[in-house]
Amino acid sequence: MEMHVNSRQVVSFFLSVCAWVAVCESVLFSVPEEEKSGSLVANVLKDLKLEVKDLSARNARLVSKSSSKQYFQLDPLSGNVIFKDRIDREALCGQKDPCVLLAEIVLENPLQLHRIELQIEDVNDNSPEFSKKQITLEISELVPIGTHFPLERAEDPDKGQNTVQNYTLGDNEHFRLDVQSHSDGSRYAELILEKSLDREVTPQISLMLSAVDGGIPQRTGSAEIIINILDANDNFPHFSEPIYKVKLIENSPLNTLVTKVEANDQDLGTYSDITYSFNQVAEEVFRSFKLNKYSGELTLVRKLDYEENNNYEMTIRATDGGGLSAYCKVIVEVLDENDNAPEVTITSITSPLPEDALPGTVVALFSVTDQDSGDNGRTVCTSETDLPFVLKASENSYYQLVTQWPLDREKVSGYNITITATDRGSPQLTSRRIITIQLTDINDNPPEFERPFYDIQLWENNIPGLLIGSVHAVDLDTEQNAKVIYSLLPGKIKDGPASSYISINSESGSLYAIRSMDYEDIKDFHVTIQAVDKGSPPLSSDVTVQIHIMDENDNAPFLLYPLQNSTAPSSDLVPRGAEAGYLVTKVVAVDRDSGQNSWLSYQLLKVTEPGLFTVGAHNGEVKTLRPVNKRDAMKQNLIVVVRDNGHPPQSASATLRILLVEGFSDPYLQIAEIPKEEAIQKEDHTLTLYLVVCLAAISSVFLFSLLVFIAIKIQKRRKFMAACSSAPNFPVAPSCQENCVDLRNESFPQAYNYDVCLAGGSLNSEFRFLRPLFPVFPVEPSNTHVNPRNSTDTQEVSNCAEENNFIVQARASLSEDAAPRAGGPACTTNPTVGANVNSGQNDWLSYQ
Repeated sequence: MEMHVNSRQVVSFFLSVCAWVAVCESVLFSVPEEEKSGSLVANVLKDLKLEVKDLSARNARLVSKSSSKQYFQLDPLSGNVIFKDRIDREALCGQKDPCVLLAEIVLENPLQLHRIELQIEDVNDNSPEFSKKQITLEISELVPIGTHFPLERAEDPDKGQNTVQNYTLGDNEHFRLDVQSHSDGSRYAELILEKSLDREVTPQISLMLSAVDGGIPQRTGSAEIIINILDANDNFPHFSEPIYKVKLIENSPLNTLVTKVEANDQDLGTYSDITYSFNQVAEEVFRSFKLNKYSGELTLVRKLDYEENNNYEMTIRATDGGGLSAYCKVIVEVLDENDNAPEVTITSITSPLPEDALPGTVVALFSVTDQDSGDNGRTVCTSETDLPFVLKASENSYYQLVTQWPLDREKVSGYNITITATDRGSPQLTSRRIITIQLTDINDNPPEFERPFYDIQLWENNIPGLLIGSVHAVDLDTEQNAKVIYSLLPGKIKDGPASSYISINSESGSLYAIRSMDYEDIKDFHVTIQAVDKGSPPLSSDVTVQIHIMDENDNAPFLLYPLQNSTAPSSDLVPRGAEAGYLVTKVVAVDRDSGQNSWLSYQLLKVTEPGLFTVGAHNGEVKTLRPVNKRDAMKQNLIVVVRDNGHPPQSASATLRILLVEGFSDPYLQIAEIPKEEAIQKEDHTLTLYLVVCLAAISSVFLFSLLVFIAIKIQKRRKFMAACSSAPNFPVAPSCQENCVDLRNESFPQAYNYDVCLAGGSLNSEFRFLRPLFPVFPVEPSNTHVNPRNSTDTQEVSNCAEENNFIVQARASLSEDAAPRAGGPACTTNPTVGANVNSGQNDWLSYQ
């Protein structure tokens, strides 16, 4: 690639050192204008002290600073700075010298700036041109030899040697050309009269004026000078001041009077008529000022811009009617006005920004410039307060926006930061630039459940797979960090794993019952649910779910007494003299359900003798509703229905057999050898003692092991069997011990213990409630005493005892509602049976 470079200068100096910006060097390159697009400017690798691979790795780019158009670009594969577009120095900078374009090479990771100054060198691409192709001069014939006549200078947009360097004049006998220089170095030409003029001989002279620049190759421009020889006029106009200096504020209104030039001529008549005109002025003067040819008033026709041109110099010619002219200079100095607001230019910005960025992280790098001068161009930059960002100023009007405290995306997801730049002019001008910073999420928030714990109610007998509830956790993070997965933590429910009871949908958090629940098996349990997000690293939280099993009425009442088995129902004895309210027996039932499902009610379904018996609706006590008389059948069958209070209710029935006997209590009253009151007191004392012992025994169940308790029961049972075997004069069948049964049920509302011994060959087993630990004494037939009042019933009672033929010895701990009413006979061949038609303590009997 061809490169035409007149010269190249490299000037390095240190710029500001910032927290995140490395030391920058300023590099100056000189490049010619009019280079083709793609032409090489320079290779910056050596100047930047970088390798080729660093350019791509650090995202190197070239940013223009002084022009909105990008004339250069950086090739990151080679480090070459090349022309992106053709540059016309005259269009870009005009007459400004030097013409410098500012650019910056921005490197990242770490952030580093290198300032590039590209000085555009002029090439001779413009020819000198005169504002008019024909210049007309009117010269009096009386003009003395040696008179100078300034000529309009040629304009060449080029600079330096490429601008006008010389003027030449065509051959003639009257004039020669004198080339002079202005204070700014520009050249102009004057005609010098060398031979007197004679209008009558030569009324008009035509000369060819040429302007030559110093470029290679040289370029030339020409104009024709037409000199009209005027009649004699011996006085020249004269300006009151040779130089007029004026100060004018930029942006002054149009038609503002700049100044007024005035010239006088001592001639009379038409020779004293003076007209004013511009002489040798640039095109920009014609566009900006207007000169009144008769009054000499100079007015403004276009607003002036200090930043474009701050000084205007023009020559005004005063010509009298005789063609004589005088010249003066007008110098207009433009004063700066604060008419340019500061301009904020973003160089680098980091967005989105991680929310875990440390304090001091550089978020944005920008510069503030003001085209005004002096205080009007000095700027101050501020940002909003109460934000986690702060501005740090550096040299060259650069600012850094850095974080000053930790960020939290969950509170604020992004910031619109307003940068305010204000100059120090009067009045102050302000500009604002909004920098938008978006925050990216990191996984810094664990999932949080909506509740601290969950209570779920589940009806028993549910179908497997039933949806029983759900849990929900919310994660304040976003995207993957906010996606929550639910899982069931390992745990034990009874003897099995929790996963065999409950499962959870990992996506929705819905809970399902894997198996059908039984309230009677398990009433409640809890599981632990964990919510884990998909962040890296993942965060989690746990919650406890308490599941309560709700009872359904799925269990019918169970009869504890009387037992409803395959054998014939037991018989209860009731004396025919029993009064109304006599307690016959008590139906005992339980229900495995809970609450109202276990509330039991009792009702007579079928009776042999309607109106004779009644049953307690809530306690199951069977009592006589009226006195028993002789007309009532001896055998009474009752069917008692037990219903629970569930929906729908469930029920069970118990069949009771009651025998009505006469003279039941006579034999027992006859054998009493001690006074009735003393017997009652003894019985009361014995009953109280045994009740205390029973209560202590029940309490000891919680203190002693089950093994000791069973051992005690076995020992008592063996003693009983020994007593049965050693009873005198009673033929015990071989199956007696086999038929001894111990009935215990710890689910009773109150404790009931029964020892039942059935005689071999007995068809009917009579079951009677007896008082606790009722003493059994050997019966002496010769010592039997019979109550005289019931002597007639003795034979009937003996017959009844022979008919039933039962042996029962029972020990029971009963509630007050089920107090013992009668005792059964001991195991003997000739049992003595006593009965008492009285109730309460009056029917407690003792034997000797």
